[in-house]
Amino acid sequence: VQLQASGGGTVQAGASLRLSCTASGRTFSRHTVTWFRQAPGKEREGVLCSHDSGVSDYYADSVKGRFTISRDNAKNTVYLQMNGLKPEDTATYYCATPSGQGSGYGCSEEEYDYWGQGTLVTVSS
Repeated sequence: VQLQASGGGTVQAGASLRLSCTASGRTFSRHTVTWFRQAPGKEREGVLCSHDSGVSDYYADSVKGRFTISRDNAKNTVYLQMNGLKPEDTATYYCATPSGQGSGYGCSEEEYDYWGQGTLVTVSS
């Protein structure tokens, strides 16, 4: 299983970006996908955890109302739409998926077996 994350870039505060996470060797529709991020000098945190087709999404308080997740099963891709970006959103963003199917996964990194390489988002003020 390989995950390819893309879509990062440098934008000004208030702008939008859409990150993509495409899987090979895995049918995404059967598996949870979670987005994490790691800001410089900080620990990695779950941004949107346990997305299993919208049944049990968890959004970090810092991104509620601004970030949403969606899937395109035909493309085996999960998207993270980020609106109203703030300088504090600056981080490397990672997508991750567990080896098991179904729901019940949370925001703990240890639950996830496969990771994308990360895509850098930089938001300037």
